[in-house]
Amino acid sequence: MRKFGKGVVKLRIPILIISFLLLIPSFFGYVGTRVNYDILSYLPKDIETMVGQDILVDEFGTGAFSMFMVEGMKPKETAALKAQIEKTEHVEKVIWYDSVMDISVPMELMPDELYEAFNSGDCTLMIIIFNETTSADSTMEAIEEIRRTADKNCFLSGMSAVVTDTKNLSEKEAPVYVFIAVLLTCIVLSLAMDSYLVSFIFLVSIGMAVIYNLGSNIIFGEISYITKALSAVLQLGVTMDYSIFLWHSYQEQQKSHGDKKEAMAEAIGETLSSVVGSSITTVAGFIALCFMSFMLGMDLGLVMAKGVVFGVAACVTILPSLILVLDKPLEKTRHRALIPDMDQIGKFVTGHFMIFAILFAIILVPALYGYRNAEVYYNLDETLPKDLQSIIANEKLEGEFDMNATHMLLVNADIPAKDVKHMSDEMKQVPGVSWILGLNAVKGAALPDEMVPDELKEALSNENWQLLLVGSRYKVASEEVNEQCDVLDRICKSYDPEGMLVGEAPCTKDLIRITDKDFKTVSVVSIGVIFLIIMFVFQSVSLPVILVAVIEGAIFVNMGIPFYTGTPIPFIASVVIGTIQLGATVDYAILMTTRYRRERSAGAEKREAVAVACQTSAKSILVSALTFFAATFGVGMYSNIDMISSLCTLMARGAIISMVSVIFILPSMFMIFDGLIIASTWKEKIKKKREKIKGGEVL
Repeated sequence: MRKFGKGVVKLRIPILIISFLLLIPSFFGYVGTRVNYDILSYLPKDIETMVGQDILVDEFGTGAFSMFMVEGMKPKETAALKAQIEKTEHVEKVIWYDSVMDISVPMELMPDELYEAFNSGDCTLMIIIFNETTSADSTMEAIEEIRRTADKNCFLSGMSAVVTDTKNLSEKEAPVYVFIAVLLTCIVLSLAMDSYLVSFIFLVSIGMAVIYNLGSNIIFGEISYITKALSAVLQLGVTMDYSIFLWHSYQEQQKSHGDKKEAMAEAIGETLSSVVGSSITTVAGFIALCFMSFMLGMDLGLVMAKGVVFGVAACVTILPSLILVLDKPLEKTRHRALIPDMDQIGKFVTGHFMIFAILFAIILVPALYGYRNAEVYYNLDETLPKDLQSIIANEKLEGEFDMNATHMLLVNADIPAKDVKHMSDEMKQVPGVSWILGLNAVKGAALPDEMVPDELKEALSNENWQLLLVGSRYKVASEEVNEQCDVLDRICKSYDPEGMLVGEAPCTKDLIRITDKDFKTVSVVSIGVIFLIIMFVFQSVSLPVILVAVIEGAIFVNMGIPFYTGTPIPFIASVVIGTIQLGATVDYAILMTTRYRRERSAGAEKREAVAVACQTSAKSILVSALTFFAATFGVGMYSNIDMISSLCTLMARGAIISMVSVIFILPSMFMIFDGLIIASTWKEKIKKKREKIKGGEVL
């Protein structure tokens, strides 16, 4: 490690030159990486709803549609607007009254069911079908073009419109996330460090690592908007520890080395030895997300695991090079650290360890109950700002037409028309079903098959499949719509075993089922992997149990709070927060445990070893946690996208709760279980045996 440190010191100028040059391809990689704003697209590709989506694209040339409401227009004006929308690139078809009959024919001649479903007062409804998927760039471009074409009395609803607004909002807010995280982190570092300039050097080093990480995402082709929004902030918060450790190590080495270059070489070697161990647990936590069948976990996990690796690399190459090059300005900007040392906290904790242990046990019961019963939401558009065009349109659709969701039903083309009609009639009796639109419903009893326009036939049938649209009064992700989907699917399968129910509501129902399973899988994998790493590092059976239990307790408290505050959390939070908090903050526990082991192995008594470990680690843990808090808290307060806001708020609060747990609860566990730790730790048992041999007790 020392040779590596010497090499970095010697090549510090070339390292900086190469590092800054690498920002150029990283920037182009960042720009060239597509961002996916459709969370449902991360569902497994082999489930029925996703297979059905692929059939819609392949067989009907569409994967998305929107309901378009026109208010206060005469039929001729509406027909002209429809014709204009049909000319929009990537719009496959627009279905309205004139798709079936000439507008000179009174609408009242339509079947009553359809007339009432698509007309409400002076408001009429069109179905716009796109030739690409819900979140395709071309679909979002078409949404924007339609909005420019229509006037203020027109409302475009549906998932594609929501995705488009989410994209616009996310792109607007993303630069602010980084600014807030950097600003608040600077404030914390300025208080904690003994130089004003060093905090900016830390941020430059980590910022370069963030850019490398974002640029290298081009190897994946695309990333989710959640990953894009969170990765920079998370990487900043998670990897700042490494920079702080290098700086403190460099300062310590200067006391025993007259030459700063030699001191830095030693500090790099020491940092690399220490940071590799702690970063492995963080990487393991993120890699655990890759075990989710909901592929958003892999998206976030791989990007963040890669970000930690870039963070470590930057910490031991770019950062020391910057510190040495900017040595004189650093000396000129030195000041006394405003966060005081915590010399007495070790004695305080060891003097009251039973109180802290009992409090931990008492708090754990309501925390665990809240953790298991916190309300989770899956309907992603409900928490978006109410002034977004898509949200206004969705509320308009519900108010005017009592419609909240639209399902798509794929039925084999060979199913006879009479069976399809019987199936439709049966489905109309299902609670919450507003209407069913298929060829039979459109032509009714009076319109012969040959009079149905070819355009409409192509939209609703082909040689392999028949397509029916089912209007639902129930909200997506509600228990009512999930039950409705089950009933509709059973009816469909009774007529056609190969039939499929697809759409936002069925996909969301699958999302609920899959993420519930993923939550258990990810929890087991993350705890298991980190347990094994800690066991290997400390060569102990008891220490990983204690460390993981303390951090898991902090996770229970963090995730239990929303239950008592009545705050619903996004479904993804229940899956990823525990893993992120465990992987990111178990480092605090490892830091304190390492010092406790060192003191105990050197012959210190239990109380002394625990007190020293606590007081020497507390400040580093405090600064690290406050940095993580600063990087995420401001974003949580600012973001108008609740998915991002909730995740950041939970991470910020989790960092503080983990900090408190490690500083007060972990030392208490050491005090209580010291004998067990000594007995179940391999090196301690060997040392104890040798001491007995030396003393003549064992011959």
